[in-house]
Amino acid sequence: MPYALFSKEAKLSKAYPTEADVWNVARKSGLVVDVTTDDDKATPRPVLDNDYEIRPCQAEPNEDPVKNKADAEREARIEPQLSPPEPPQEALRRRAHQ
Repeated sequence: MPYALFSKEAKLSKAYPTEADVWNVARKSGLVVDVTTDDDKATPRPVLDNDYEIRPCQAEPNEDPVKNKADAEREARIEPQLSPPEPPQEALRRRAHQ
């Protein structure tokens, strides 16, 4: 059974083969936040933002969940990856050696 991201009854994502695949897509889309509770202070747990939920679903006609997963993985590989800004001291040192 494929899975997708929902808001109330509206299906927001394509269908993917597993629930874990939808979590990965949601995380890459910025829809996952880490939450801590009083009981679990040391280990935050991921939750979906804005009351989104991942549920089993029927794939749309002509939709292939396995192809959707492969497309999402391919897009993730070709998207530019942002690197954290370098510390000011390192930037100055690098410029001084140019």
